[in-house]
Amino acid sequence: MVALANLALVPSPEEPLRHAPHNIEAEQALLGAILVHNEAYDRVSDFLKPAHFYEEIHARIFENAGKLIHAGKIATAITLKTFLPDQDLGGITVAQYLVRLTQSATTIINAIEYGRVIYDLALRRSLITIGEDMVNLAFDAPVEASPRAQIEEAERKLFTLAESGRSDGGFQTFSTALFTAMDVAAKAYERDGGLSGVSTGLTDLDRQMGGLQRSDLIVLAGRPGMGKTALATNIAFNIAKAWRGSRQGEHMVTENGGIVGFFSLEMSAEQLATRIIAEESGIPSYKIRRGDIDERDFESLTDAVRVMQDIPFHIDQTGGISIAQLTARARRLKRQHGLDLLVVDYIQLLSGASKKGDNRVQEVTEITTGLKALAKELDVPIIALSQLSRQVEARDDKRPQLSDLRESGSIEQDADVVMFVYREEYYLKNKEPKPGTDEHVKWMTDMEKVHGRAEVIIGKQRHGPTGTIPLHFDANITKFGNLAVEGNLPERFE
Repeated sequence: MVALANLALVPSPEEPLRHAPHNIEAEQALLGAILVHNEAYDRVSDFLKPAHFYEEIHARIFENAGKLIHAGKIATAITLKTFLPDQDLGGITVAQYLVRLTQSATTIINAIEYGRVIYDLALRRSLITIGEDMVNLAFDAPVEASPRAQIEEAERKLFTLAESGRSDGGFQTFSTALFTAMDVAAKAYERDGGLSGVSTGLTDLDRQMGGLQRSDLIVLAGRPGMGKTALATNIAFNIAKAWRGSRQGEHMVTENGGIVGFFSLEMSAEQLATRIIAEESGIPSYKIRRGDIDERDFESLTDAVRVMQDIPFHIDQTGGISIAQLTARARRLKRQHGLDLLVVDYIQLLSGASKKGDNRVQEVTEITTGLKALAKELDVPIIALSQLSRQVEARDDKRPQLSDLRESGSIEQDADVVMFVYREEYYLKNKEPKPGTDEHVKWMTDMEKVHGRAEVIIGKQRHGPTGTIPLHFDANITKFGNLAVEGNLPERFE
């Protein structure tokens, strides 16, 4: 093989002795294989790009070979030479160098391995560049630049680098997909309740959805006051409380329940924790905040906190973050602690990574697309809360519909499941007639029927049927639970 370093590309004495990582021979071997067997290009083109080559002439050869192959033509030393600028490569021309590459070409079998070597070395060079940029910026940072902003930017670059050009994608055989599907079915058969996904702790909801499915984007929407944050918190806490896992090597493997990440963009971590304490202890959160509790209540709080303090429930209360920042933090959480469920409260409080002016619909599209991509990447379900438009209030029947989603196009399109929370009691309570009238008697009868009842309306589900699931709702402690209907009551003994 002709070493490119022998072709007048030897570094000058003025250059530093420490060179960026590269492998000229691997680049030559891959290019030679491509010029002899164009099929080699198809084996590496999904992850290898011209920018990954260390030598510029190699990058140009790879780029132009790709253009010819994509155009349905043959890329050889003869067809390529007309597309490359003529230059002196240590006493030989580009055309002669192409011929030498083909003469020293190795088998096509090693093409992928050479491609991965080139790609890995390019990643290392990029890491060096990012590191140098971090050092230089830290030394010469402007007054208005905060260290936290630099950390976020560096983290964004690192994760972008990690996800670019991944070579583990592409097609898989149908038999592989079949085995994966059977593995999911087997685990569902072995798990209590026969669920293929993570149990929400709400029996009827699990029965309708089969649990929360991995890689799904689940949008939970509702008007203010309906209890969407409460429902998301209930589900998240149920999953975290049920978590059981075992260590396998350096990683924790979840056997039941799940490790939860909760982005609380509206409520503080303290408010969220108070809600959960109220749900677990049965003491209203307003009493906890005011200190309106007796000794027995305090013991109940202490017992609840003792049970909850070790559950894997992680809260990020940072407001106004972008989808890029949320993505970086979710990846970090999974890497450091593991992750089985992510909750985002709520979509409209996120911002897009790029500024799109006043076009909020485009920005929400970027956010929902990013959340769906993140769910697939992390292989976990993501529950994203969303506000509903005011047009619900204008209808007599205030049960929400898909068209009520704010900026509904992208949310409805990207979501695998869309659920709505509806409580008729909330609306009926505000329509109390004058006491003593016939209307008031009827109103009291209607209130009794809907008191403590809520509905979760599944408006869209890729994996199963739509429908309405009745739930119990305790407004004092903002807790959803299974509704005790006549058919589900235990057997009575007279």
